[in-house]
Order: sequence, then C-alpha cells, then structure tokens
Amino acid sequence: MKTLLKRILVLAVMFGTLTSYANDDLKVNSTFKSEKKGDRISVSDASGDIIYRGKINYSGEIETLYDFSKLKNGKYTVEINKAFEIIIHTIDVKNNTVTVVNADQKTIHKPFVRNENAIVLISKLAFNTERMTVALYFGDELIHTETLKGGKILNRVYKLDQTLPGKYTAIIKSDDRVFIENFRI
Repeated sequence: MKTLLKRILVLAVMFGTLTSYANDDLKVNSTFKSEKKGDRISVSDASGDIIYRGKINYSGEIETLYDFSKLKNGKYTVEINKAFEIIIHTIDVKNNTVTVVNADQKTIHKPFVRNENAIVLISKLAFNTERMTVALYFGDELIHTETLKGGKILNRVYKLDQTLPGKYTAIIKSDDRVFIENFRI
C-alpha cells in the first residue's frame, strides 16, 4: 500500500510539474529552503492527522518535489525533519493555489547527545524555549533526571560509571517534543 501511494505521489508530482507551466492558477510562495535527500517530511491536516509521512528521495526545493496543490482546500502543517532541526511550515490550499503562511514558520533545534569515555554531553539551542528536561536510564532503571532552565544554549555534561557497561538511554523533553537517544558504554 505504501509503495502504491509513493508511486501515485511521484506520478502526481511529475504530472503537476509538467502542467504547472501551463496552469496559471498554481502559485506557491517559495519560503522552503533547499531540502536534502534523506530528510524526512510529514504533512498533517488541520485536525492534526498525518496524511503523508516519508523520506525525501531527491535534493531540491520542496515545492518542486511535492505537489501540494492536489490537497483538498484547507490548512496543512508541513514538517521537514533534518539532522539537527525540525522546520515547520503552515500552508493554505484554496482551489489548487498553495500559499505558505510565513508567520507560522517555526524551527525546533534538536538536542545533541555525544558519548565518549563514559562522559555524556547533552546540548541544545533553545531559541524557542528556555527549558529542557533530561532523564538518563541504565537499561530500564532511571538513574538521573534534571530540568535545565536558562539561556539560549542548554547543555550539561554527565560522567557515568565506567564499571557499569551496557545500554543507556537519554530521554530529552523540550519544545513539546520528546527526543530519545540510545547509547552504550
């Protein structure tokens, strides 16, 4: 079913690209940055239901990769999930005309977790929020929890016990999102 949906989407994009030169009604205000192959995309309707989720297979401008004009009239949220950030756009579709609502663009910076020699660094740019909750687990056991508050950069360094090798998990909550990072020492 997913393969069929992807093929239909590719055909719709190709057909939309070919006909967009002849169709004066299709207008997209370009504010999307050039997206890279491997980034993830999801499109949600006004009620929050995800109507499409997938991986970007080609680098380029998102409006040339996906034909949003084929969506029903209404507002949609488009999320581009990159390596270190999530970019959220709101688009409005009316009669095959797509408008990007610039005021609703939001960028969420993902936390960065680095583990080296049982020293764990957790860092996050906090332009949208000044709060981050960190919970560290050894296996299924909670070993530390902390809420960081402060400036535009939230970071913390944790020294773990090298005599306890195994699987660790960092669960980080920020920007109304949960980020999970698994690592071993």
